[in-house]
Amino acid sequence: MLGENIKTLRKSKGLSQQELAVKLNVVRQTLSKWENGGSLR
Repeated sequence: MLGENIKTLRKSKGLSQQELAVKLNVVRQTLSKWENGGSLR
């Protein structure tokens, strides 16, 4: 559920995974894991 929310909000703001990852100070792969229900640590 959290991953779906992140993805929906990211897309609604017109951001790529890379752009949001930079804003959150994480690597794109981490953001991808979050969106796909992987580790949320």
